[in-house]
Amino acid sequence: MKSYFIKTYGCQMNIHESEKIAGILRDLDYIEADSDQNADIIVFNTCCIRETAEAKISGHIGEVSRLKQKNPNLIVAVCGCMSQQKGVAEQLKKRFPFINIILGTSNLQLLAEELSRQTQKHSLIDTAEYNTVTEMNSYRTSGANAWVNIIYGCNNFCTYCIVPYVRGRERSRKEKDIVAEVSYLLENGYKEITLLGQNVNSYGKDLDDGSSFSQLLEKLANLPYKYRLRFLTSHPKDFTEDIIDVVAKYDNICKSIHLPVQSGSTAVLRNMNRRYTREYYLDLVSKIRAKIPNAGLSSDIMVGFPGETEEDFADTLDLVKQVRYSSCFCFIYSRRKGTPGYAMENQIPKIVKTERIKQLIAAQNVITREISKQFEGKTVEILVDGLNDKYSDVYCGRTDCGKLVNFKCDKDCTGEFVNIKINRSQSATLFGEIVKD
Repeated sequence: MKSYFIKTYGCQMNIHESEKIAGILRDLDYIEADSDQNADIIVFNTCCIRETAEAKISGHIGEVSRLKQKNPNLIVAVCGCMSQQKGVAEQLKKRFPFINIILGTSNLQLLAEELSRQTQKHSLIDTAEYNTVTEMNSYRTSGANAWVNIIYGCNNFCTYCIVPYVRGRERSRKEKDIVAEVSYLLENGYKEITLLGQNVNSYGKDLDDGSSFSQLLEKLANLPYKYRLRFLTSHPKDFTEDIIDVVAKYDNICKSIHLPVQSGSTAVLRNMNRRYTREYYLDLVSKIRAKIPNAGLSSDIMVGFPGETEEDFADTLDLVKQVRYSSCFCFIYSRRKGTPGYAMENQIPKIVKTERIKQLIAAQNVITREISKQFEGKTVEILVDGLNDKYSDVYCGRTDCGKLVNFKCDKDCTGEFVNIKINRSQSATLFGEIVKD
Protein backbone atom coordinates (compact mmCIF):
# COMPACT_ATOMS: atom_id res chain seq x y z
CA MET A 1 0.00 0.00 0.00
CA LYS A 2 1.13 3.55 -0.66
CA SER A 3 1.72 5.86 2.28
CA TYR A 4 1.54 9.57 3.05
CA PHE A 5 3.24 11.99 5.44
CA ILE A 6 1.77 15.43 6.17
CA LYS A 7 3.77 18.32 7.64
CA THR A 8 1.43 20.88 9.18
CA TYR A 9 2.30 24.47 10.04
CA GLY A 10 0.18 27.21 11.61
CA CYS A 11 -3.17 27.48 13.33
CA GLN A 12 -6.06 25.19 14.27
CA MET A 13 -7.59 25.84 10.85
CA ASN A 14 -4.50 24.32 9.26
CA ILE A 15 -4.60 21.35 11.65
CA HIS A 16 -8.15 20.60 10.55
CA GLU A 17 -7.29 21.11 6.88
CA SER A 18 -4.52 18.53 7.30
CA GLU A 19 -7.20 16.17 8.61
CA LYS A 20 -9.11 16.82 5.38
CA ILE A 21 -5.97 16.16 3.31
CA ALA A 22 -5.49 12.90 5.21
CA GLY A 23 -9.13 12.03 4.53
CA ILE A 24 -8.60 12.50 0.78
CA LEU A 25 -5.48 10.34 0.80
CA ARG A 26 -7.05 7.57 2.86
CA ASP A 27 -10.02 7.49 0.46
CA LEU A 28 -7.39 6.77 -2.22
CA ASP A 29 -6.10 3.85 -0.10
CA TYR A 30 -3.01 5.59 1.23
CA ILE A 31 -1.94 4.81 4.79
CA GLU A 32 -0.06 7.12 7.15
CA ALA A 33 3.73 6.74 7.15
CA ASP A 34 5.77 6.95 10.34
CA SER A 35 8.20 9.43 8.74
CA ASP A 36 8.74 11.38 5.54
CA GLN A 37 11.53 8.96 4.60
CA ASN A 38 9.03 6.11 4.27
CA ALA A 39 6.31 8.02 2.42
CA ASP A 40 5.15 7.81 -1.19
CA ILE A 41 3.69 11.32 -0.95
CA ILE A 42 4.80 14.18 1.31
CA VAL A 43 2.34 17.05 1.78
CA PHE A 44 3.38 20.41 3.18
CA ASN A 45 0.30 22.20 4.59
CA THR A 46 1.75 25.68 4.92
CA CYS A 47 1.32 28.90 6.88
CA CYS A 48 2.34 32.40 5.86
CA ILE A 49 1.26 34.49 8.85
CA ARG A 50 4.89 35.61 9.26
CA GLU A 51 7.83 35.70 6.88
CA THR A 52 9.86 33.71 9.40
CA ALA A 53 7.29 30.91 9.09
CA GLU A 54 7.64 30.97 5.31
CA ALA A 55 11.42 30.83 5.52
CA LYS A 56 11.23 27.83 7.86
CA ILE A 57 8.82 26.00 5.56
CA SER A 58 10.95 26.71 2.49
CA GLY A 59 13.91 25.23 4.31
CA HIS A 60 11.95 22.07 5.09
CA ILE A 61 10.76 21.77 1.47
CA GLY A 62 14.37 22.08 0.30
CA GLU A 63 15.41 19.20 2.56
CA VAL A 64 13.06 16.87 0.69
CA SER A 65 15.15 17.16 -2.49
CA ARG A 66 17.49 14.42 -1.23
CA LEU A 67 14.52 12.09 -0.69
CA LYS A 68 13.34 12.84 -4.22
CA GLN A 69 16.77 11.94 -5.55
CA LYS A 70 16.63 8.58 -3.79
CA ASN A 71 13.05 7.96 -4.89
CA PRO A 72 12.11 9.68 -8.17
CA ASN A 73 8.54 8.38 -7.78
CA LEU A 74 8.06 10.32 -4.56
CA ILE A 75 5.24 12.85 -4.92
CA VAL A 76 5.73 16.22 -3.20
CA ALA A 77 2.70 18.47 -2.71
CA VAL A 78 2.61 22.00 -1.25
CA CYS A 79 -0.77 23.25 -0.04
CA GLY A 80 -2.24 25.95 2.15
CA CYS A 81 -1.81 29.64 2.85
CA MET A 82 1.74 30.09 1.62
CA SER A 83 1.00 28.78 -1.87
CA GLN A 84 -2.27 30.75 -2.08
CA GLN A 85 -0.36 34.05 -2.18
CA LYS A 86 -0.15 35.79 -5.52
CA GLY A 87 2.93 34.69 -7.44
CA VAL A 88 4.20 32.24 -4.81
CA ALA A 89 3.20 29.10 -6.77
CA GLU A 90 5.40 30.24 -9.63
CA GLN A 91 8.25 31.03 -7.22
CA LEU A 92 7.97 27.57 -5.68
CA LYS A 93 8.07 25.92 -9.10
CA LYS A 94 11.22 27.83 -9.98
CA ARG A 95 13.01 27.30 -6.67
CA PHE A 96 11.93 23.68 -6.10
CA PRO A 97 11.37 22.04 -9.52
CA PHE A 98 10.89 18.64 -7.84
CA ILE A 99 7.48 19.70 -6.43
CA ASN A 100 4.67 17.84 -8.20
CA ILE A 101 1.51 19.54 -6.97
CA ILE A 102 0.84 23.07 -5.71
CA LEU A 103 -2.59 23.91 -4.29
CA GLY A 104 -3.90 26.84 -2.28
CA THR A 105 -6.42 27.10 0.54
CA SER A 106 -9.37 27.31 -1.82
CA ASN A 107 -8.91 24.12 -3.79
CA LEU A 108 -7.56 21.36 -1.56
CA GLN A 109 -10.27 19.12 -2.99
CA LEU A 110 -8.29 18.96 -6.26
CA LEU A 111 -5.60 16.86 -4.57
CA ALA A 112 -7.41 13.60 -5.36
CA GLU A 113 -7.85 14.58 -9.00
CA GLU A 114 -4.18 15.49 -9.39
CA LEU A 115 -2.99 12.28 -7.77
CA SER A 116 -5.31 10.16 -9.91
CA ARG A 117 -3.66 11.57 -13.04
CA GLN A 118 -0.36 9.99 -12.00
CA THR A 119 1.56 12.81 -13.70
CA GLN A 120 4.50 14.96 -12.71
CA LYS A 121 2.99 18.27 -13.79
CA HIS A 122 2.39 21.22 -11.48
CA SER A 123 -1.11 22.23 -10.43
CA LEU A 124 -1.60 25.94 -9.99
CA ILE A 125 -4.08 27.57 -7.65
CA ASP A 126 -7.36 28.95 -8.92
CA THR A 127 -8.41 31.88 -6.74
CA ALA A 128 -11.81 32.00 -8.45
CA GLU A 129 -12.77 29.12 -6.19
CA TYR A 130 -12.75 31.47 -3.19
CA ASN A 131 -16.50 31.80 -3.61
CA THR A 132 -17.18 28.13 -2.90
CA VAL A 133 -17.30 26.32 0.43
CA THR A 134 -16.27 22.72 -0.22
CA GLU A 135 -16.37 20.26 2.66
CA MET A 136 -14.37 17.04 2.54
CA ASN A 137 -14.16 13.87 4.55
CA SER A 138 -11.69 14.23 7.39
CA TYR A 139 -9.40 11.72 9.06
CA ARG A 140 -9.67 13.14 12.55
CA THR A 141 -6.60 12.99 14.75
CA SER A 142 -7.49 15.19 17.73
CA GLY A 143 -8.76 12.54 20.13
CA ALA A 144 -12.17 13.23 21.66
CA ASN A 145 -12.26 16.67 20.01
CA ALA A 146 -13.50 17.29 16.48
CA TRP A 147 -12.88 20.51 14.57
CA VAL A 148 -15.79 21.91 12.55
CA ASN A 149 -15.44 24.81 10.13
CA ILE A 150 -18.37 27.22 10.25
CA ILE A 151 -16.95 30.16 8.28
CA TYR A 152 -14.06 30.69 5.91
CA GLY A 153 -12.11 33.83 5.09
CA CYS A 154 -11.94 37.23 6.75
CA ASN A 155 -13.30 40.71 6.01
CA ASN A 156 -11.37 42.64 8.64
CA PHE A 157 -8.11 43.50 6.86
CA CYS A 158 -6.07 44.29 9.96
CA THR A 159 -3.02 46.14 8.69
CA TYR A 160 -0.54 43.55 10.00
CA CYS A 161 -2.35 40.45 8.67
CA ILE A 162 -2.03 38.54 5.40
CA VAL A 163 -4.98 36.18 6.08
CA PRO A 164 -7.71 38.02 4.07
CA TYR A 165 -5.42 38.00 1.05
CA VAL A 166 -4.85 34.22 1.15
CA ARG A 167 -8.20 32.97 2.48
CA GLY A 168 -10.54 35.42 0.78
CA ARG A 169 -13.66 37.13 2.05
CA GLU A 170 -15.96 35.61 4.65
CA ARG A 171 -18.10 32.68 3.48
CA SER A 172 -20.40 31.04 6.01
CA ARG A 173 -21.57 27.46 5.75
CA LYS A 174 -25.30 26.79 5.90
CA GLU A 175 -26.55 26.32 9.46
CA LYS A 176 -28.29 23.03 8.65
CA ASP A 177 -25.06 21.59 7.25
CA ILE A 178 -23.13 22.53 10.41
CA VAL A 179 -25.81 21.09 12.70
CA ALA A 180 -25.88 17.90 10.64
CA GLU A 181 -22.08 17.52 10.81
CA VAL A 182 -21.96 18.13 14.56
CA SER A 183 -24.84 15.67 15.12
CA TYR A 184 -23.02 13.03 13.09
CA LEU A 185 -19.81 13.55 15.09
CA LEU A 186 -21.62 13.28 18.41
CA GLU A 187 -23.42 10.14 17.28
CA ASN A 188 -20.01 8.67 16.52
CA GLY A 189 -18.63 9.27 19.98
CA TYR A 190 -16.91 12.66 19.90
CA LYS A 191 -17.24 14.49 23.21
CA GLU A 192 -16.00 17.94 22.27
CA ILE A 193 -16.69 20.07 19.21
CA THR A 194 -14.57 23.12 18.39
CA LEU A 195 -16.11 25.53 15.89
CA LEU A 196 -13.50 27.15 13.66
CA GLY A 197 -13.24 30.37 11.69
CA GLN A 198 -10.92 33.30 11.28
CA ASN A 199 -13.74 35.21 12.99
CA VAL A 200 -16.42 32.81 14.23
CA ASN A 201 -18.69 35.48 15.67
CA SER A 202 -19.23 37.12 12.29
CA TYR A 203 -20.86 33.86 11.20
CA GLY A 204 -24.01 34.35 9.14
CA LYS A 205 -23.48 37.97 8.15
CA ASP A 206 -23.00 36.95 4.51
CA LEU A 207 -26.12 34.76 4.47
CA ASP A 208 -29.62 36.04 3.74
CA ASP A 209 -31.51 33.57 5.94
CA GLY A 210 -31.16 35.31 9.31
CA SER A 211 -28.38 33.03 10.57
CA SER A 212 -26.22 34.33 13.41
CA PHE A 213 -23.48 32.96 15.62
CA SER A 214 -25.56 33.12 18.81
CA GLN A 215 -28.42 31.28 17.10
CA LEU A 216 -26.03 28.59 15.85
CA LEU A 217 -24.54 28.17 19.34
CA GLU A 218 -28.02 27.76 20.84
CA LYS A 219 -29.06 25.11 18.33
CA LEU A 220 -25.87 23.15 18.87
CA ALA A 221 -26.08 23.46 22.66
CA ASN A 222 -29.55 21.87 22.56
CA LEU A 223 -28.42 18.70 20.79
CA PRO A 224 -29.24 15.70 23.03
CA TYR A 225 -25.71 14.60 23.94
CA LYS A 226 -23.31 15.14 26.81
CA TYR A 227 -20.51 17.06 25.18
CA ARG A 228 -18.60 20.33 25.23
CA LEU A 229 -18.79 23.09 22.64
CA ARG A 230 -15.86 25.44 22.06
CA PHE A 231 -15.14 28.06 19.42
CA LEU A 232 -12.10 29.82 17.93
CA THR A 233 -11.41 32.66 17.20
CA SER A 234 -13.51 35.69 18.14
CA HIS A 235 -13.07 39.30 17.06
CA PRO A 236 -13.92 41.74 19.89
CA LYS A 237 -15.92 44.04 17.64
CA ASP A 238 -18.35 41.20 16.84
CA PHE A 239 -18.64 39.67 20.32
CA THR A 240 -22.16 40.90 20.96
CA GLU A 241 -24.30 40.65 24.09
CA ASP A 242 -26.50 37.94 22.58
CA ILE A 243 -23.38 35.75 22.27
CA ILE A 244 -22.49 36.44 25.91
CA ASP A 245 -26.03 35.52 26.95
CA VAL A 246 -25.99 32.20 25.09
CA VAL A 247 -22.56 31.20 26.45
CA ALA A 248 -23.77 32.04 29.97
CA LYS A 249 -27.06 30.15 29.51
CA TYR A 250 -25.74 26.72 28.50
CA ASP A 251 -23.48 24.61 30.68
CA ASN A 252 -22.12 22.66 27.71
CA ILE A 253 -20.76 25.79 26.00
CA CYS A 254 -17.26 26.13 27.39
CA LYS A 255 -16.48 29.24 29.39
CA SER A 256 -13.08 29.47 27.71
CA ILE A 257 -13.12 32.57 25.52
CA HIS A 258 -10.24 33.56 23.27
CA LEU A 259 -10.58 37.29 22.65
CA PRO A 260 -7.51 38.71 20.86
CA VAL A 261 -6.91 42.33 21.85
CA GLN A 262 -3.55 42.80 20.03
CA SER A 263 -2.83 46.09 21.85
CA GLY A 264 -4.05 48.02 24.86
CA SER A 265 -3.59 51.37 23.14
CA THR A 266 -6.44 52.96 21.20
CA ALA A 267 -3.95 54.75 18.93
CA VAL A 268 -2.22 51.49 18.02
CA LEU A 269 -5.55 49.70 17.58
CA ARG A 270 -6.57 52.43 15.14
CA ASN A 271 -3.36 51.93 13.15
CA MET A 272 -4.00 48.20 13.16
CA ASN A 273 -7.53 48.76 11.79
CA ARG A 274 -9.01 46.72 14.63
CA ARG A 275 -12.16 48.91 14.73
CA TYR A 276 -12.57 49.08 18.50
CA THR A 277 -11.00 51.13 21.26
CA ARG A 278 -9.30 50.25 24.52
CA GLU A 279 -12.40 51.43 26.38
CA TYR A 280 -14.72 49.30 24.25
CA TYR A 281 -12.61 46.21 24.89
CA LEU A 282 -12.49 46.73 28.66
CA ASP A 283 -16.24 47.32 28.72
CA LEU A 284 -16.76 44.08 26.77
CA VAL A 285 -14.63 42.18 29.29
CA SER A 286 -16.70 43.68 32.12
CA LYS A 287 -19.91 42.46 30.46
CA ILE A 288 -18.45 38.97 30.04
CA ARG A 289 -17.24 38.85 33.67
CA ALA A 290 -20.64 40.04 34.93
CA LYS A 291 -22.59 37.29 33.16
CA ILE A 292 -19.91 34.56 33.09
CA PRO A 293 -17.93 34.98 36.33
CA ASN A 294 -15.96 31.77 35.81
CA ALA A 295 -14.88 32.62 32.25
CA GLY A 296 -11.30 31.85 31.36
CA LEU A 297 -10.17 34.62 29.03
CA SER A 298 -7.17 34.30 26.75
CA SER A 299 -5.78 36.67 24.15
CA ASP A 300 -3.22 37.46 21.45
CA ILE A 301 -1.06 40.51 22.10
CA MET A 302 1.48 42.06 19.78
CA VAL A 303 4.27 44.42 20.78
CA GLY A 304 6.29 46.72 18.57
CA PHE A 305 3.69 47.60 15.95
CA PRO A 306 4.87 50.61 13.91
CA GLY A 307 4.53 53.83 15.89
CA GLU A 308 4.01 52.12 19.27
CA THR A 309 5.32 54.51 21.92
CA GLU A 310 6.33 53.76 25.50
CA GLU A 311 2.96 55.17 26.56
CA ASP A 312 1.18 52.84 24.14
CA PHE A 313 3.05 49.86 25.52
CA ALA A 314 2.28 50.98 29.09
CA ASP A 315 -1.41 50.97 28.12
CA THR A 316 -1.03 47.35 26.97
CA LEU A 317 0.62 46.31 30.23
CA ASP A 318 -2.11 48.07 32.19
CA LEU A 319 -4.87 46.37 30.18
CA VAL A 320 -3.33 42.95 30.81
CA LYS A 321 -3.28 43.64 34.54
CA GLN A 322 -6.90 44.81 34.48
CA VAL A 323 -8.29 41.93 32.41
CA ARG A 324 -6.20 39.19 34.08
CA TYR A 325 -6.05 36.66 31.28
CA SER A 326 -5.71 32.99 32.13
CA SER A 327 -3.18 32.79 29.31
CA CYS A 328 -1.82 34.96 26.54
CA PHE A 329 -0.05 34.43 23.23
CA CYS A 330 2.49 37.25 23.24
CA PHE A 331 4.56 37.98 20.16
CA ILE A 332 6.68 40.61 18.47
CA TYR A 333 5.33 42.40 15.40
CA SER A 334 6.98 41.05 12.28
CA ARG A 335 6.74 42.98 9.02
CA ARG A 336 4.75 41.08 6.41
CA LYS A 337 5.02 41.91 2.71
CA GLY A 338 1.61 42.42 1.14
CA THR A 339 0.12 44.14 4.19
CA PRO A 340 -0.24 47.90 4.85
CA GLY A 341 1.86 47.57 8.01
CA TYR A 342 4.92 46.63 6.00
CA ALA A 343 5.23 50.11 4.50
CA MET A 344 4.33 52.06 7.64
CA GLU A 345 6.78 54.58 9.04
CA ASN A 346 8.18 54.49 12.58
CA GLN A 347 9.11 50.81 12.57
CA ILE A 348 10.22 49.84 16.07
CA PRO A 349 13.84 48.71 16.57
CA LYS A 350 14.32 45.04 17.42
CA ILE A 351 16.03 45.82 20.73
CA VAL A 352 12.99 47.83 21.87
CA LYS A 353 10.55 45.13 20.79
CA THR A 354 12.60 42.48 22.58
CA GLU A 355 12.59 44.43 25.84
CA ARG A 356 8.85 45.03 25.62
CA ILE A 357 7.98 41.40 24.97
CA LYS A 358 10.03 40.37 28.00
CA GLN A 359 8.09 42.78 30.20
CA LEU A 360 4.75 41.63 28.80
CA ILE A 361 5.48 37.93 29.24
CA ALA A 362 6.76 38.50 32.78
CA ALA A 363 3.60 40.39 33.73
CA GLN A 364 1.31 37.74 32.23
CA ASN A 365 3.25 34.89 33.87
CA VAL A 366 2.59 36.38 37.29
CA ILE A 367 -1.15 36.58 36.56
CA THR A 368 -1.25 33.05 35.12
CA ARG A 369 0.41 31.62 38.24
CA GLU A 370 -1.98 33.51 40.52
CA ILE A 371 -5.05 32.24 38.64
CA SER A 372 -3.75 28.67 38.61
CA LYS A 373 -3.08 28.86 42.37
CA GLN A 374 -6.77 29.58 42.94
CA PHE A 375 -7.67 26.09 41.66
CA GLU A 376 -5.71 24.30 44.37
CA GLY A 377 -8.02 22.31 46.64
CA LYS A 378 -10.94 22.55 44.20
CA THR A 379 -12.55 19.70 42.27
CA VAL A 380 -13.05 20.25 38.54
CA GLU A 381 -14.57 18.21 35.74
CA ILE A 382 -12.33 17.62 32.75
CA LEU A 383 -12.62 15.85 29.42
CA VAL A 384 -9.60 13.55 29.07
CA ASP A 385 -7.54 14.17 25.93
CA GLY A 386 -5.18 11.24 26.49
CA LEU A 387 -1.65 10.66 27.74
CA ASN A 388 0.58 13.69 28.21
CA ASP A 389 3.78 13.14 26.24
CA LYS A 390 5.75 15.26 28.70
CA TYR A 391 5.24 12.83 31.59
CA SER A 392 5.27 9.07 32.14
CA ASP A 393 1.85 7.40 32.54
CA VAL A 394 0.12 10.73 33.11
CA TYR A 395 -3.20 11.67 31.48
CA CYS A 396 -4.35 15.19 30.75
CA GLY A 397 -7.47 17.12 29.87
CA ARG A 398 -8.94 20.59 30.12
CA THR A 399 -11.42 22.23 32.41
CA ASP A 400 -14.47 24.05 31.13
CA CYS A 401 -12.51 27.32 31.30
CA GLY A 402 -9.51 25.91 29.44
CA LYS A 403 -7.03 25.00 32.19
CA LEU A 404 -4.81 21.99 31.46
CA VAL A 405 -4.97 19.30 34.18
CA ASN A 406 -2.54 16.37 34.62
CA PHE A 407 -3.35 13.26 36.66
CA LYS A 408 -2.58 9.55 36.90
CA CYS A 409 -5.10 6.85 36.11
CA ASP A 410 -4.87 3.04 36.29
CA LYS A 411 -6.84 2.61 33.04
CA ASP A 412 -7.18 4.33 29.70
CA CYS A 413 -9.77 7.04 30.33
CA THR A 414 -9.29 8.96 27.07
CA GLY A 415 -12.55 10.59 25.97
CA GLU A 416 -14.19 10.33 29.39
CA PHE A 417 -15.43 13.06 31.68
CA VAL A 418 -13.75 12.71 35.08
CA ASN A 419 -13.64 14.76 38.28
CA ILE A 420 -10.18 15.78 39.45
CA LYS A 421 -9.21 17.28 42.78
CA ILE A 422 -6.41 19.79 42.19
CA ASN A 423 -3.45 19.27 44.51
CA ARG A 424 -0.98 21.75 43.09
CA SER A 425 -0.39 24.19 40.26
CA GLN A 426 2.63 24.99 38.13
CA SER A 427 2.40 28.10 36.00
CA ALA A 428 -0.52 27.47 33.60
CA THR A 429 -0.81 23.76 34.42
CA LEU A 430 -2.75 22.00 37.19
CA PHE A 431 -2.01 18.63 38.81
CA GLY A 432 -4.48 16.47 40.70
CA GLU A 433 -6.03 13.08 41.33
CA ILE A 434 -9.27 11.40 40.31
CA VAL A 435 -12.15 11.76 42.73
CA LYS A 436 -13.66 8.30 43.18
CA ASP A 437 -17.45 7.93 42.97
